[in-house]
Amino acid sequence: MLPASMLRLRPLASFSRKQATVGKDALVRIMALDIGKVRCGIAISDPQEKIATPLCVLPTEEVRAYAPSFRRVCEDWEPELIVSGLPLTMGGAKGPQARAIREVAQQVSSKLGLPLEFSDERLSSSDAKRSLREQGFSEKEMRGKVDMIAASLFLQSWLGKRAAGSVKGEANES
Repeated sequence: MLPASMLRLRPLASFSRKQATVGKDALVRIMALDIGKVRCGIAISDPQEKIATPLCVLPTEEVRAYAPSFRRVCEDWEPELIVSGLPLTMGGAKGPQARAIREVAQQVSSKLGLPLEFSDERLSSSDAKRSLREQGFSEKEMRGKVDMIAASLFLQSWLGKRAAGSVKGEANES
C-alpha cells in the first residue's frame, strides 16, 4: 500500500534539486519513467537514493522528443540515471509492449546522455490505482496521478534492490 504521505502531491516547483544542494557534494538523483503509449509518469529519487517521489505525468511524445516540458523537469532535477519500467508478462517474459517501451527509453536516455536501467513494473499501475482508491480518489481524480505513482512504486522497489546489492543488469534490468 502506498503511504498517504506520497499522495500529498506538491507542485513541481515546490521542491527541486537546486534547493537541496549542499556544499560541494554532488547529489545523485535517479529519474524513473513509466512509459505508456499516451502518458509517461515521472518520479525522482532523493539524493541519498532512499525515497522515490512522484513528480508529474507528461505526454509520452513530449518525453520522447525532449520537449520543453520534459526538458524543464530534467533541468530542475538533473538526474544522473534513468530507470524505465519494463512491462513484463506475469511469467516474466518480454512481449511486444516491453520491446516498444525499451525503444522509447533508449531514445530518451540517448537524448539525455544518461545511463539507462530497467525495472520490472508488473502490477505497479494496479497497485497505484488500489492505493488511490483506498485514499478515496474517484476514477476521474486518479487520472493523471496513476502513472507518476506507478513510477515512484517501481523506483522505490529498484532503490531497495540497489541498496541491498541485488540490482541485476541485462542492459540493466532488475
